[in-house]
Amino acid sequence: MSQDLQPTQAKPLAETTEALKAPDALLEAQGLANLLDTAVRIPFIGIKVGLDFLVGLIPVIGDPIMMLASFRIIQLGHSLGVPKALKIKMLGNSLIDFLLGFVPILGDIADIFFKANQRNVRIIEQWWVSENKDKIDALRAQMVKDWEDKQKVPSDQDDTSH
Repeated sequence: MSQDLQPTQAKPLAETTEALKAPDALLEAQGLANLLDTAVRIPFIGIKVGLDFLVGLIPVIGDPIMMLASFRIIQLGHSLGVPKALKIKMLGNSLIDFLLGFVPILGDIADIFFKANQRNVRIIEQWWVSENKDKIDALRAQMVKDWEDKQKVPSDQDDTSH
């Protein structure tokens, strides 16, 4: 357990939560995945699509351009220290998405539902949470303790008899 997040220490909550803020690379990957996969809701249908679908409709160059954008998410995962096995899984998701683009019409429809960038960000998020579980648990314990301390009524107010 991290020395600075032990529940017995009385650190201000803002300071404790700041120590556990998601890294900038993860936040960037989340934003990019949203832009690429779910930025626009199709009216009347309610399905969300992003630049990956829209740019992918451009013959010849659309899918390769989106593959490069997808690689950026993998690179951000790499910068965070995501293990090789997970990076290979992410690469597989991106390659499936890319290869779907070669199938006329059906590939574009499949691209609406196979959101490789969202999948890759979920892989990064799950890994990051598992790597920081002890800190998250310590933060939760501290928040509960702080809340319980605030709920206690001071002993001089307990005595209601006159």
